[in-house]
Amino acid sequence: MREKLVLIGNGMAGVRTLEELLKLAPEKYDITVFGEEPYGNYNRIMLSPVLAGEKTIDEIMINDLQWYQDNNITLLSGKKVTTIDRLNRVVIADDGTSEKYDRLLLATGSRPFMLPIAGADLPGVISFRDIADVDTMLETAKTHKKAVVIGGGLLGLEAANGLMIQGMDVSVVHISDVLMNQQLDKPASDLMLDELRGKGLKFLMEHQTEAIIGRDRVEKLRFKDGSEIEADLVVMAVGIRPNIELASSAGIHCDRGIVVDDTMQTFDPRIYAVGECVQHRSQTFGLVAPLFEQAKVCSNHLAQMGIARYISSVTSTKLKVTGIDLFSAGDFLGDDDTEDLVFKDAARKVYKKLVIKENQLVGAVLYGDTVDGAWYFQLMRDGTDISDIRENMLFGQHHLGDSGHGPSNSVDGLADDAEICGCNGVCKGDIVQAISKHGLFTLDEVKAHTKASASCGSCTGLVEQLLASTLGSDFNDTPSKKPLCACTDLSHAEVKAAIIEKSLKTIPDLMSALEWKTADGCHSCRPALNYYMLSSWPNEYQDDPQSRFINERVHANIQKDGTYSVVPRIWGGVTNPRELRAIADISEKYNVPTVKITGGQRIDLLGIKKED
Repeated sequence: MREKLVLIGNGMAGVRTLEELLKLAPEKYDITVFGEEPYGNYNRIMLSPVLAGEKTIDEIMINDLQWYQDNNITLLSGKKVTTIDRLNRVVIADDGTSEKYDRLLLATGSRPFMLPIAGADLPGVISFRDIADVDTMLETAKTHKKAVVIGGGLLGLEAANGLMIQGMDVSVVHISDVLMNQQLDKPASDLMLDELRGKGLKFLMEHQTEAIIGRDRVEKLRFKDGSEIEADLVVMAVGIRPNIELASSAGIHCDRGIVVDDTMQTFDPRIYAVGECVQHRSQTFGLVAPLFEQAKVCSNHLAQMGIARYISSVTSTKLKVTGIDLFSAGDFLGDDDTEDLVFKDAARKVYKKLVIKENQLVGAVLYGDTVDGAWYFQLMRDGTDISDIRENMLFGQHHLGDSGHGPSNSVDGLADDAEICGCNGVCKGDIVQAISKHGLFTLDEVKAHTKASASCGSCTGLVEQLLASTLGSDFNDTPSKKPLCACTDLSHAEVKAAIIEKSLKTIPDLMSALEWKTADGCHSCRPALNYYMLSSWPNEYQDDPQSRFINERVHANIQKDGTYSVVPRIWGGVTNPRELRAIADISEKYNVPTVKITGGQRIDLLGIKKED
């Protein structure tokens, strides 16, 4: 008879444990998962691209609802567990749902730390932690303009960038003079400040928030120096705290986190814990790599193999923040007993700092060029004596290869357990094995099979190097053919060629000849087909206005709220009183809500209804 395993927490660490367990002992447990959010298991790291409009919620799902069904896992979503009855081995949710367990896995994660200041509970003051927070930000951006992000760490900068892309005027408030001070030193931070200011973000460095002011919702922030700034939205991104209340109320030993041993077992031998909620040897965790390593160890013991131990080691962080590649590891600040090797090319926005102690690499910061991050990290983890390569190691492993002192490909010398994709916890060995086992030849195929490079993209170069080194001349670095849209399997190039070859001169003829899957096409293919027809047969094809993009049809730019932006054409920027009076009259006649002078010094009429 199967034992019952209950997982509390449907996040990345807990579900990764289940994935690993299913590989080792797929028939051992009947599994039930409690999740507070009404979703499957998603990649929390990828909330930033969702906020920026680059990805959808569906695209960041790691395991959709079908995965739970396929693996006979019962998912109880939207249910918060409030009680653990250890005596009777039962967990109880806030709606009364209860479930018995033989083994219990706690993966309750962490919660955002909210500054204990006046006004922190006002409407419009939120954190950046889950899909609900992203939804709130997107809705606020439609109707409000000024956003303030408190915290210049990774989450704060990602939130600021996303809100700026959504059209808000964003200021970042940071208590330190170094951005991302957990990952960067001052020179790297200064490069990032310049780059982000160039993109339009504003920064208030070395500012400490004293109070948030407002009546019905947030209106402004006041700082310790007495200065103030207006705000329609405040996002707090000042750190996280392990979620230990549930465990603590059940009498499970907690300190800053839920205390676990090297097997990820709590002080109750039937209860395990993984992820941001745990404390192991006085250390808590926030990066993906250690969480996934904990998942492997925990699954090993849940499968009763009993041979794995979790040992905290030096960690590395490889990130793509607002399009900027970063890497840091170990003691990147150094002290009086260390030496620094530094390379800086401000024009190319590249900075490298290696920290050396007793002929060993103990820390690194890379900004802009991170391709050698995995190699540096392996040198640190292995405690390699760098005496022979010290002279050239700043220029990377490839440079050493050209000099005859090492492999020419920067991933060739990495161990199989070297992490390549931090977002999804994919190691070199996983990728090489997938390439060989499944006969993969392209980057897209590796993404589909392993998830490596499928998230932030900062590891794409390393994955391509692995493809090249594993396949040799068989590596295909040409992107796979992408269809024009879901209505056809043909690419843009194939459709354009068919129009000429088959002498197709109307859209219905084209859809019939090329076996279109939908009768009238869609919003993606209709404008494309109309354009290709017009450019192929300019004297014979009749332009179809309804197949043009909405902006072209109404001679205005559609906005997120469904209204339009109209920019009157003023030739060369030179106007006269009559034209200005006409613009004023139109604005009054149609009750235009906002008349704005843009950054390009043009007049923009915002909020116009389609019928006007």
